[in-house]
Amino acid sequence: MLDKIDRHILRVLQQQGRISNADLAERVNLSPTPCLRRVRRLEETGVIARYVAELDRKQLGLNVSAYVFVRLQRNSSVNAEKFESMISELEQVEECSVLSGEYDYLVKVVATDLEHYEAFIKQRLAAIEQVDTINSTIVLKQVTSRHPLPV
Repeated sequence: MLDKIDRHILRVLQQQGRISNADLAERVNLSPTPCLRRVRRLEETGVIARYVAELDRKQLGLNVSAYVFVRLQRNSSVNAEKFESMISELEQVEECSVLSGEYDYLVKVVATDLEHYEAFIKQRLAAIEQVDTINSTIVLKQVTSRHPLPV
């Protein structure tokens, strides 16, 4: 169970993942040793899953984002397992979620431009044997993106 101090640590780390333990301890009003013990416990229990650098897509030339709805030919455990294995290997895929309803998956894709995106859809995604239907929505503008989780 997370207490108030753990939640404060998590809020700070989501904003500043590279903060030193001394600075983190100061921000959450702890001495460095208990602060480090708490961070290590949060890591060991999996609350902190990993540390990453958030990159600017535009600076990397990834100018197109799209949400792709995918329906499998047959929604079985075997087909799902094969599809999920294949989709996880595609570097253009930023996220993949299992859905209920009309489609089986929602896949978030990034590409340098529309030609690159079209090639990805036709040559990579549609080439996955289990895929039956693909329906895409291109993102025109991202209004907000919240990576920190509310803790």
